[in-house]
Amino acid sequence: MAGGGGEGSVAAAGGGKVACAAWIRRREDRATRVFAAYGRASSPPALEVLGFDSERCSLSEEPLARAVLGENPDDAPRSIAVHPTGDELVCATAKGCRLFKMIFEEFTVRLIPREAPPLASIGPQKCLVFSTDGAKIALGGEDGHLRIFHWPSMNMLLDEPKAHKSFRDMDISLDSEFLVSTSTDGTARIWKIDEGVPLVNLTRSSDEKIECCRFSRDGMKPFLFCTVAKGTKVVTVVWNISDWARIGYKRLLGKSISTLSVSMDGKFLALGSHDGDFCAVDVKKMEVSHWSKKVHLGSPISSIEFCPTERIVISTSPQWGSELTKLNVPADWKEWQVWLILLALFLGSAVLFYVFYQHSGSFWNSPVGRHQPAKPWSVLKEAPPSPENQNLW
Repeated sequence: MAGGGGEGSVAAAGGGKVACAAWIRRREDRATRVFAAYGRASSPPALEVLGFDSERCSLSEEPLARAVLGENPDDAPRSIAVHPTGDELVCATAKGCRLFKMIFEEFTVRLIPREAPPLASIGPQKCLVFSTDGAKIALGGEDGHLRIFHWPSMNMLLDEPKAHKSFRDMDISLDSEFLVSTSTDGTARIWKIDEGVPLVNLTRSSDEKIECCRFSRDGMKPFLFCTVAKGTKVVTVVWNISDWARIGYKRLLGKSISTLSVSMDGKFLALGSHDGDFCAVDVKKMEVSHWSKKVHLGSPISSIEFCPTERIVISTSPQWGSELTKLNVPADWKEWQVWLILLALFLGSAVLFYVFYQHSGSFWNSPVGRHQPAKPWSVLKEAPPSPENQNLW
């Protein structure tokens, strides 16, 4: 463990330093299985897949699959992007990107390298991201080159060699319509993916630098979150994506931000600092719900990613590798708990109806008078008895 992460921190599985990490979510017939992908900058550089135990909130001690990336330092992994289906992943190195097919069996996983010529020799990439629908992949290079491909055909949707001076961060909106990218010089641009053109530059003052960026994920009114630095002060600014106007801002972490992430359900943001701290923010209230100090003591956090099914994050740093941290936030309702509550409400309603029926003063339970039949007649079986000498009028 790098530092004083507190009770919520769990040591990362496996040996050697982890350079990058990502979660893998597999939706199967009866359940969702979660794994973790680790890129290790060891000798030789390797890519690993580890199992995840949701009850213990830990990763398997030994990898379920391992693939050696090469023998040279340039083969070391720098970042990982996992396809939303959990069947494929792309790993960036100094040379370019490597594509792997993942085959999941009952107790094992197989990593099979696949040919991807458009990705193989594009040089070092700073940002990799799949769209939510899995139909697009975007890559932002250290040289400022932006590429967006259709997946899996690899047809080019956008090719802009001078998108930025050098990429800082990047994300794709929930509806896969927009891409936001930030540069090391502090600028930020919005791109229309299907049209393959830049849409707008986010407004900023001359002394502001827009650094990290993430779109909201809750499926409600869409927003864009960006960290903006002005001197030594850093705030999280919210943009409305309907007109790309600033809505407001708030100072959350209170120090220089190195990375930003959003949970899959959009309820939480995670902000990592340059000195190894991070916090989790309740998006609805825009208040800090969890704080972890010295998780990566003195080292900038390079990435944070939320677990797809639990309130747990994987964070990485150049000095300390990976760290698994359980967030101290209110637990979410499980699906079975929701169904249990609905069943209890249904049974409670049935009992109340029965009690009301038994004790109500309805016509069927009213006292029997002297000239009233013991039981009312059935209008479907026989006609009512008629008084003598009864006529039509």
